[in-house]
Amino acid sequence: MPPIEAILPKLTQSLNQSTTALLQAPPGAGKTTRVPLALLDAPWRDDRKILMLEPRRLAARSAARFMATQLGEAPGQTVGYRTRLDTKVSANTKIEVVTEGILTRLIQSDPMLEDYAAVLFDEFHERSLQADLGLALVRETQQALREDLRILVMSATLDTAPIARVLGDVPVISSEGRAFPVEVMYRPVPRNGRVVDQVVSVVQEALQNQTGSVLVFLPGAGEIRRVAQQLQGQLPDNAILAPLYGNLKSEEQDRAISPAPAGSRKIVLATAIAETSLTIEGVRVVIDAGQQRRAVFNPNSGMTRLMTGRVSKASAEQRKGRAGRIEPGVCYRLWSESEQFGLADFTPPEIQEADLAPLVLELAQWGARSPDQVAWIDSPPIAHWQQAVTLLQWLDLLDAEGAITDHGKAARDLGMHPRLAHMVIKGRILGLGQLAAELAALLEERDLLGPGSGADLHERIRVLRGERGHRGIDVARLKAVKQAAKRLCRDEASAELPTETEVGRVLAQAYPDRIARRRPGSTPRYQLSNGKGAVLREDDALARQEWLVAADLDGKAREATMYLAAPVDLSDLEQDLAAHIEDREEALWDDKRGTVLARKVRKLGSLVLAEQALAQVAPELLQQGLLDAVRRKGLDSLPWTPAAQQWCARVRMLGHQFPGDWPDVSDSALLESLEDWLAPYLSGMKRWADLAGLNLVQALNTLLDYPQQQRLEELAPRALTIPTGQNVTLDYSADNGPVLAAKLQALFGWTETPKVAGGRVPVVIHLLSPAQRPLAVTADLASFWKNAYPEVRKDTRGRYPKHPWPEDPLTAQAQQGTKKRPAK
Repeated sequence: MPPIEAILPKLTQSLNQSTTALLQAPPGAGKTTRVPLALLDAPWRDDRKILMLEPRRLAARSAARFMATQLGEAPGQTVGYRTRLDTKVSANTKIEVVTEGILTRLIQSDPMLEDYAAVLFDEFHERSLQADLGLALVRETQQALREDLRILVMSATLDTAPIARVLGDVPVISSEGRAFPVEVMYRPVPRNGRVVDQVVSVVQEALQNQTGSVLVFLPGAGEIRRVAQQLQGQLPDNAILAPLYGNLKSEEQDRAISPAPAGSRKIVLATAIAETSLTIEGVRVVIDAGQQRRAVFNPNSGMTRLMTGRVSKASAEQRKGRAGRIEPGVCYRLWSESEQFGLADFTPPEIQEADLAPLVLELAQWGARSPDQVAWIDSPPIAHWQQAVTLLQWLDLLDAEGAITDHGKAARDLGMHPRLAHMVIKGRILGLGQLAAELAALLEERDLLGPGSGADLHERIRVLRGERGHRGIDVARLKAVKQAAKRLCRDEASAELPTETEVGRVLAQAYPDRIARRRPGSTPRYQLSNGKGAVLREDDALARQEWLVAADLDGKAREATMYLAAPVDLSDLEQDLAAHIEDREEALWDDKRGTVLARKVRKLGSLVLAEQALAQVAPELLQQGLLDAVRRKGLDSLPWTPAAQQWCARVRMLGHQFPGDWPDVSDSALLESLEDWLAPYLSGMKRWADLAGLNLVQALNTLLDYPQQQRLEELAPRALTIPTGQNVTLDYSADNGPVLAAKLQALFGWTETPKVAGGRVPVVIHLLSPAQRPLAVTADLASFWKNAYPEVRKDTRGRYPKHPWPEDPLTAQAQQGTKKRPAK
């Protein structure tokens, strides 16, 4: 009997009395397959359905099949499932297991979720973007429209504190699970060694020393293939090698999770797909490479990059638990015991790292235009949100105020990434609807041809159209892509193969920010319309094309590698993207010539489509060119005087003490605001040499209004008067500043440490010898005179006998020079 059975009465009673609950149950407890069935007889169900969300298609399909088997039925009867490319439900279905994106579609079309009595979020600890969004929307529906709607959040390793902030004081029910002890052995990768080689070595060790099947966790399909290759011919006759990752045929996935034949043992090479939800029969040995691959979005480049990094402690525990499901097991970790302590507690929620364009469009349809209008467990980063808004506005899916447009609603209804939905709709307008549908279906799936097949998307279209053989291609996936394209296509199927540039023309609708122009030179290096750089492999068939559209890049900061692309005609770009093409005059700094170049340009984003030199250059263009020179050369290239450096240090200090009251004058902020403070002072300048006479303090002062300028002198004075009557300049840029450096004898009688910033910041005093060398540093003068001065006097007066060293410095007269001679 699954361990979850012990707490099912408590869970059902809790949901009878309350509409929301949290269920924590470790892997193997049976929560995924037993809880939905247990709720079928709940009095509050009232013939409505139970909806359960799974983070992955394989898990959704597997859970539904298992529950259907428990009822003696086939999937699609009492228990059914829906994924993006596969659906098995009927009028008799009472439990629907769906992937997370399906819920968003359901709730947008029916905000009351009339057909459902409960929504179950399984494996919520994975914190996928769609799960976070789904919970936020369902919670809003429950509070505003359906008080009777049940919400159950289920997880294996649930950190309840952040969820409780959103759900409030709800019951938390825990199941002990059924976990046998698992012995952990650490096998760190040798210095300069490769993870793949160490995995192969530890697999062989486990096969020799342990019994049962082996589950190996690797970061991705590439590593799985390399390990499988190395293990070929090195395994015992009774060992079966079974890869398991999202891009496999469903039959191969099912083979990996099914029990090994009698007398055999399996070595399952899996990604994180096997970490939760799935039960792989017969496993009592886990080998964990300790790595995971996550998609991390960069709002600056607008691209997502797959990053390989360390697993979290929570993930490592989940993986270890897979070895103790049926009997005591063993877990080999390919890192050291000391490294274990340095792992992060949890993997960051996907909402912190993901491309937010689909989420922002969904919320605009829901009526939320800013992230603070939604009750998040973790709020999305503002930079990611703003980048998504900018993209959606460029694609005309949102208006200038952030509201969804009619075009945006039509795109959202297609149920795919906004880029691709926009492309499908625009493709129909261009008379290339079938091609747009095929491209969207291809790009929603992993690449059909796989790595090493070149970047040309036209080749993928040829495969879909049957113009090219598909040897080695997953026939089931090819069929699924064809069906997806057919669903999207409104046009009659055409037998005529589209041209390469027609592929690029349609693709440019989805990726106007990734149109690429080849840079001069033999290497296929490109500039993108978003200002970034990109490269192609030199042996790629597209490497000689001048104009490309990149659909898939690796997201590297300096130069991304293009994995999928298509050539495009400049004339098509000029016609189709006319609304985004700008004619203007601009000036740039030319380092080679040491002068400003002024030209009339036609630009698409950062790409120059055409240019012409200007004979007459307006003064404001020269100003723009000099500002461009400053950006290229850096702020250090300006004529910084000590006074200008101190001005920045003073304002930074006040900004730290009075947050929000003073402008940001960091280097990055000053570069961003050059037009505000520097540009007006470049009037009349034509060459770089003219900047030598620039008064930077005067220019910087324009960042402050008049009251702030007055307060700057009051709160952060440039100098202080010391007891001798002299004014001594303060150094605000010194470490632990501001610093006042003065001869020790000049400070006799000064008992109170001076303070700036309205008394908040003590001045650090550097007390100097007559030779102007530091004798002491203090921020507490009274303490120095009392405790440290006697020792300083004792050690130093013999070296400087002409200078006064009174026993009582507090009553002595301050003086700058030597001892006064007695009067004759």
